[in-house]
Amino acid sequence: MSYSWFDFLQLIGSLGIFIFGMKIFSEGLQKIAGNRLKGILAGMTRNRAMGVATGLTTTVITQSSTTTTVMAVSFVNAGLLTFVQSTGVVMGANIGTTVTAWMVSLFGFKFQITPIALALIGIFFAFLFSNSTRLRNIAETMVGFGILFIGLSFIKDAVPDINQNPEILDFLRNYTDFGYLSLILFVAVGTVLTLLTQSSSAATAITLVMLFEGWIPFPIAAAMVLGENIGTTVTANIAALAGNVHAKRTARFHFFFNVIGVVWMMIVILPFLGLMDSMIQYFTQNPLSIMEGAAESRANATLGLSLFHTSFNVLNVLILFMFVPYLVRFVEYLSPTSGEDEEFSLRYISAGPMVSPGFSVEQANKEVQHFVGVISKMHCTLHELIFDEKASKSKLMDKIAKYEELTDRLEVEISDYLVHISENANLENTLTERIRFMQIMINDLERIADIYYQLSKQSEKMVESRASWPPKALSEMAEMMDAVTNAIDAMSANVQLDPEDVNLEHALMLEDKIDDIREMYRDTHYTRLEGGEYASRSGVLFVDMLNRLERIGDHILNVNEASAGRRLKAYRIDGDD
Repeated sequence: MSYSWFDFLQLIGSLGIFIFGMKIFSEGLQKIAGNRLKGILAGMTRNRAMGVATGLTTTVITQSSTTTTVMAVSFVNAGLLTFVQSTGVVMGANIGTTVTAWMVSLFGFKFQITPIALALIGIFFAFLFSNSTRLRNIAETMVGFGILFIGLSFIKDAVPDINQNPEILDFLRNYTDFGYLSLILFVAVGTVLTLLTQSSSAATAITLVMLFEGWIPFPIAAAMVLGENIGTTVTANIAALAGNVHAKRTARFHFFFNVIGVVWMMIVILPFLGLMDSMIQYFTQNPLSIMEGAAESRANATLGLSLFHTSFNVLNVLILFMFVPYLVRFVEYLSPTSGEDEEFSLRYISAGPMVSPGFSVEQANKEVQHFVGVISKMHCTLHELIFDEKASKSKLMDKIAKYEELTDRLEVEISDYLVHISENANLENTLTERIRFMQIMINDLERIADIYYQLSKQSEKMVESRASWPPKALSEMAEMMDAVTNAIDAMSANVQLDPEDVNLEHALMLEDKIDDIREMYRDTHYTRLEGGEYASRSGVLFVDMLNRLERIGDHILNVNEASAGRRLKAYRIDGDD
C-alpha cells in the first residue's frame, strides 16, 4: 500500500482548509447581513410556514443551521417568538443547510473552480485592509469562498487513489455488503463524522468526495447523509447543555424532528433512491445509473446525493409539519421549566456570543432587559416587605438577597460578554458606542440592586427594634414607592426601544417628581420628629429610606440616558451608595 501517514496528514490538512474556508465564508456573510438577520428572524411572528421560510433564508446567509437554531433560541428567550414558532425556523434550517451540498456538487465536481477561487482571492485580498468595514466584510466573504473550494480541491487530491490502493476499497467493502444492515451502519458513521468535524457541511463535503472517488456506492452515501442530519443535532444538544430550558427545548426538538425523519426515510430508502436515480438520468440525459457506481456516472451521483439530501429534508418538513404541536408538547414534557430556579438565573447569553456582532449586541440587550425585570421584582418585593403586615418577612428578605446575588452575576456576565463582542476588530462605531452605554446601564442597575438590598436591611432593623411609622408616614412612603414604580416602568419600556425612540423627557419628569417628593416629605419628617409623632430611630429609618429611594431615581435616569445614548444630567451619584 503506497498511502503513507504523511499522505493521511495532508488529507487532514486539506479538510482543515475546507472547514477554515467555510468558517470565514460564514462569518463574512453574517457580518454583511448585520442587523438584517434580526429583521429576518423577527418577521416570522405569525405562523410556522413563515418560520420555515425564515429558517431557510437565515441558514443560506449564515451557512450554518446551528447558528440559525441558536439565534432562534435567543428570540424565544426574549419573548419575540413562541417555542412553536421557533420550530419553524429549525425545520427551515434543515432545508437551508442542503444549499452547501448543491454548491459543492455543482462547482466542486462539475466545473474546475479552483482557478476561479484563486482569482477571487487575488481580487479581494487587498480589500481585507480597507478602511471601509463593509468592503472588508465582502472581501472576507469572497476570500472564504475561495479557500473553501481550494480546500475541497485539496481533499480530492489528497484522498488515496483506489486503483493504487485497493486495500482501502476492500476495507470499505467489508462493511458495505450487508444489505440493509450496511445502510444502518453508515447512518451511524455519518453521525460520528459530523461530530468529529463539528460541521454537517464539512461532513457532507467529505461524503460527496468519497462518492465521487468511488470509495462508497450511492446508497451508502445517502445513508451517511441521513446520519449527518442526526449528527448536527447532537452538536446543538451539547451546546445547549449550558443553556436555559428554552435552549434545551429547541435543541431537543431539532434532535427528535431529524431522528423521526431518518426513521421514516430508512423504511422507504431503497425505492426512494431508485426515484432519485431516475430523476438524475432524466435531467442529465445520461442513461448510466448512479446506483451502479460506474466511474462515468460519479459526477452525476454527487448531484443525485444533493437531490436526495434536499428532497428528504423538504419531505420531512411537509410530512411532520402538522405534527409539530404534538412534538412540542413531548419536548416540553421532557424539559419542564424549573420554577423558581428559572427566575434566579441568566437567560439569554448562556449559549455564548453569535458571530454577527449586531445580533450579539441585541442578545446582550435582552439580558439587560432581564436585569431591569429583576430590579422591578426587587422593588415589588420591598413594597410587600414594608406594607404587607401578614407577609413572611424572612422569606421576602431571602428573596431580595437572592435577587441581589443574581444582579452581581448579571453585571459580571453581561460585562464579560460585551467585552468579548468588543474584541471584534471589524466592529462598527455605532455598535462600539452602544456597547459602552450598555456597560454604563448594567453598572447603574447593579447599584440600584445594592440599594434595594440595603433598604431591605433597613426594614429588617425596623422589625427587630419593633419600630413603626404613623399612618401619615406610611402614606408618604407609599407615594414615594409609587413614584419609583412609575420610573422603573418607564425604564423597562425604554431599554426595549431603539436609542432614537427613547422618551428621555418623560424619564426626566419622573425623576424630578421623585426629587420633589423626597424634598417635600423630608420636611414633613422633621415636623413629625419635632412633634414627637414617632421615635427618633423610626424617623432616622424613614428619612434614610426616602434618601435611598431618591438615589434609585437618579440611577434610573442614568439607565434611561444610556438607553438613548446621551446624557441630560451630570453623573452626580458616583460613590454615594
